[in-house]
This record gives sequence, C-alpha cells and structure tokens, in this order.
Amino acid sequence: MLTHHLKNALEDLRDLISMTKSDIEDIKLAQHDPQFERLSLKDEKIKSFEAKKAMIDHEISSLIKLNPDRELPTLLNKEQHQLLDELKIELTNLHKINSKYAKLVLVVSNLYNTFLERIVPTEMQGYKKVAAKNSTLLEVRV
Repeated sequence: MLTHHLKNALEDLRDLISMTKSDIEDIKLAQHDPQFERLSLKDEKIKSFEAKKAMIDHEISSLIKLNPDRELPTLLNKEQHQLLDELKIELTNLHKINSKYAKLVLVVSNLYNTFLERIVPTEMQGYKKVAAKNSTLLEVRV
C-alpha cells in the first residue's frame, strides 16, 4: 500500500510542477485567463497530494508500530526507498518553480499597481485610500 501511495503522490507533484510551468509561460505571454482557469485544478491537486502524504505517514507509522525493534530504512524495500528519494527531489523542484513563479507574479503585480497609480493617483485619508483630486490623466467627476 505504501508503494501505491508514494506513486500517486509523485504523480500529483509532477502534475503541480507541470501546471506551474504552464503558469510561468502564460504570465510571460500576459495570458492570465489560463492561469485563473488552472487555479481550481491546482487546489484539487494540492488537496490530493496532502491526503496521499497523510496516507504515506500513516503507512510508515504502522510499519514502525508493527516492528518496534527495527529501524525504518530496514522496513522499506528498494522501490520504496527510490520513490521516497524521487518524492524529495520533486518537492525540491516544486519549491524552486513556485519561487520563480512567485517572483514573476510580484513583478506583474507591481507593474499593474504602478500603472493604476499613474492613471488614478490615490492619497490616504486615515486608513483608507481614495482617488486624489489632482488626477493628471483622468478627471474624476462626482
């Protein structure tokens, strides 16, 4: 059962990596709709991965409880060791790709905020941002 859960968790991780790579390509091309369409799919994959990880944890805990006198590495077969190594590698890959994506999102967000501030300048009134009365590009009429 552990091998089955490890394989399925790896599949989810690889799908998440693929979707994030697609997000990176789409953000570079300013194609935002496909990214928003993938959000629900990514959320489902994350939940699926978390559930499979919980099952992996449960299986490993069960193995340890059933064999308290043995070390964990001796309880796992060669394929399970290999799958755990692959899982670690894919988690590292996902972390790197997510970091790259986050940087791009931040740059795009700052760009849009700068454009918006130039088009409709704002000023603070207490804790609230409101459109400035001295807008240079737009005339605000009330």
